[in-house]
Amino acid sequence: MSRSVKKGPFVDVKLLKKLEGLNKVNERRVLKTWARRSTISPEFVGHTLAVHNGNKFIPVYITENMVGHKLGEFAPTRIFRGHGSHVEKVTAAAAAAGPGGGPGGPPK
Repeated sequence: MSRSVKKGPFVDVKLLKKLEGLNKVNERRVLKTWARRSTISPEFVGHTLAVHNGNKFIPVYITENMVGHKLGEFAPTRIFRGHGSHVEKVTAAAAAAGPGGGPGGPPK
């Protein structure tokens, strides 16, 4: 369910004030933020924000295509390492052992 139109997008007030201050002096530097729930507004475009993912800060350069999305969408919190790595190791070891496969296999 999406947010009500009459409420408007949520933007962290502290983050918005910091970015407005940087825009006034035309300064570009990386800002650390924990506000993953903040919606990206047009004032953010051109800045780099270091978004916390629960472990470390992920640098995110804000472009026009990102406006309307949340900051947390661009800093993944989980790392997918792949499926079946254990099964692949076991089958590779069995293939290396040759016919018979190892203990309990048919005699040669």
